[in-house]
Amino acid sequence: MTNNKPDKSHKKSIYLKIAAWFIAGAVPIIGGLLMTQQASEAADIVVYKSPTCGCCKAWVTHLQDNGFSVEVHDRNNMQPIKQAMGVPDRLQSCHTAQIEGYVIEGHVPADDIIRLLKEKPAVTGITAPGMPMGSPGMEGPRKDNYEVLTFKKNGKTSVFAKH
Repeated sequence: MTNNKPDKSHKKSIYLKIAAWFIAGAVPIIGGLLMTQQASEAADIVVYKSPTCGCCKAWVTHLQDNGFSVEVHDRNNMQPIKQAMGVPDRLQSCHTAQIEGYVIEGHVPADDIIRLLKEKPAVTGITAPGMPMGSPGMEGPRKDNYEVLTFKKNGKTSVFAKH
């Protein structure tokens, strides 16, 4: 009577061939997938806003249109956020954001944020106080002149940009 069972060395050889085929096929596929995937990055800017504010949503879109990755947190009460970030009452607007250690208050244009990050002044942040018509997110039938101000924890301000 003949034994039809393959010996152990033959089984091992078959398993090694299957593993080699798998590796040869899978490595290029997995490598290709990894090469085409962009690295997952944290948001550039974190925005705190009212869940119902249309102008805040429009400002977030302005940031995204200008290349920022935005993380949004909706808050029904913005006052604790503004206080925690050191935004003086007279400089407040509807939304507050943080980027690279700076506070961005209100409808500040993306170009001003980019300039802030490039120049890195010793300030707490920048603000477009109130809700100036014509500023990003506040587009409408008219465009008012407005200033973007720097501010420090002690409340001192200076003009950063005029629009």
